[in-house]
Amino acid sequence: MSTSDSAETIVPDSEHRGLIERLPQLPRDLAQLARFDRPIGWWLLFWPCVFGVWLSGTGWQFGLLLWFLAGSIAMRGAGCVYNDITDAELDRQVARTASRPIASGRVSKRTAWIWLAALSFVGLIVLLQLPLQAQIIALASLLLVAAYPFMKRITWWPQAWLGLTFNWGLLVGWATLADANWSVAIAVYLGCVAWTIGYDTIYAVQDKEDDALVGIRSSALRMGGKVKQGVATCYALAVALWALGFWLLRADPVAWLTLLPVAWHLGWQVVTLDEKDPGNPLHRFRANRWAGFLFAAACFVVGNAGA
Repeated sequence: MSTSDSAETIVPDSEHRGLIERLPQLPRDLAQLARFDRPIGWWLLFWPCVFGVWLSGTGWQFGLLLWFLAGSIAMRGAGCVYNDITDAELDRQVARTASRPIASGRVSKRTAWIWLAALSFVGLIVLLQLPLQAQIIALASLLLVAAYPFMKRITWWPQAWLGLTFNWGLLVGWATLADANWSVAIAVYLGCVAWTIGYDTIYAVQDKEDDALVGIRSSALRMGGKVKQGVATCYALAVALWALGFWLLRADPVAWLTLLPVAWHLGWQVVTLDEKDPGNPLHRFRANRWAGFLFAAACFVVGNAGA
């Protein structure tokens, strides 16, 4: 296969095009199916796990976080494979996703199911490292994962369902180490759901025209010409709920100062968002790995203050 042919089999928003191009065809397609070339997804799945662990006030917990990282990479990959299996017909009709391995016909659904099982096995190994209650909570997320690909067909707010799904690791992390004062975890979790609606709306801006043509629903389409205002509202709600969670954990207004960096970063995303620039929404979306880092730092400070 020539270099030009190889490039055509790589989705446009791959973050590691050079590395992926060097792989043989099948490993390349499997890597793309699991989105190994787009790590932003597992970062956004991993950070909520960190929030729950660090907010519990039990210190760094590096060993546990390494298990959560492995699980985030594997289960994000498994979720993406499942999503591509169920969305193959829709993906063929959207320019950005038409070159995905299943949609393009390069990988059969049978092969995809085998790959999904392999990734899920890694997730099972991680699951077995957790206490029983955390295992039960983690398994409950499978219902959310299974339903997610169908949400874009029945609601204008599939991003809300994604928020419920992608941030479930926060509850698992909290159950692993804290297992008390659940009002704190729930408030922060709901703030993360609002955060996800905001950043995934930015991501959905890329597909507004194609989604409208093929009948896919999204918050970006629902917001119409008021995407900036909608994202700003989601981000403001996220920060407010995070502040509530911090207050429920530690009734000290000084703790709210730790939210200033992440609030500033989210505000920067909104102010600089430009729907007319093709690369801008993707860049702002990917910037949320840093938003996650900043909020994780806030959780560590507040959770471990005085410990």
